[in-house]
Parts: sequence; C-alpha cells; structure tokens
Amino acid sequence: MKKITTVSYNFPMCGGIQYQDHKIYFPQPDARLPVKLRHGGVTWVIWGRRKEESNRFPNGGWVRIDSIKMGKWKPWHPRSVLIPAESFMDKDHDKQSQWITLVPGMAIQALLAERDGEQRVYVVTEETPPEYHWIHDRWRRLSGPESEPSSNDLI
Repeated sequence: MKKITTVSYNFPMCGGIQYQDHKIYFPQPDARLPVKLRHGGVTWVIWGRRKEESNRFPNGGWVRIDSIKMGKWKPWHPRSVLIPAESFMDKDHDKQSQWITLVPGMAIQALLAERDGEQRVYVVTEETPPEYHWIHDRWRRLSGPESEPSSNDLI
C-alpha cells in the first residue's frame, strides 16, 4: 500500500506578486515566479499546483513553515530559495485585494520542490504580524536585502 503524504497549505493567501513589469497571480494556469539565482539573475519556475493538474506535487502555492520543519516536504527534495518582488497581494477577509509594497531588496522566502526532473516553487508562510491580521491569518516569510538562501534557513 502506498503511503499518502499530507502537506498543509493555505488558500488564497499571497495570491499575487509583482516583479519588475510582471504581475503574477496564482490562479493563472502555468503561473511562474522568479527565483533568484546566486549570480543575481532569475529563473522562472511554475508556482505550485492547481487542483485540476495531474501531477505528484502538493495542491496549492503555499507551504507552512511548520510543515517544512516537520519533514512533510522531504519526498519533494526541498530547497530554500528567494523570490525577488516589489510587492505582493493578499485577499483580505472581505475578499478585497490588498497590495503590500516591500522595502527595496527584500525577497519572499520559498521552497523549491522537485520530482522526476520537474520543479515547482511554493511561498513559505508563517504567523501574520499583528499589524496585518486584518488581512489574513498567514503571512509569507520575508528575507532582508542581503539574504541568500541556505539549507539552514528552512529545511
């Protein structure tokens, strides 16, 4: 009997990201996020998995930090990565879009998952800071301007 791994994610948080002249929204089929490379460039990776897709990645586009720490993502060979962004969008409790501008150089922490040579990226979430509870109960994990992803950050 095959073991089924349950991975927690939260919908619909961090529903959009703005990077340069691109606005990327999770519901778009084949939405791709920029993943920062060590030399400073980016590569574009598919953002999570939509319910209608038939592959072996977890549904959604988000991952709770506690599920990473508990090892639930090990089957997808997780790596910590950074998503460069100028702003991100959440839907508040009234389903209104709220765009939050980041300090220049800040990035969104993410998990790069891999299976059978295919990659997907998931936004890492944590507890929401008190000043933003009116928007959502989960918040993406942010990194400062000088941060580089490392295996000790998340995984």
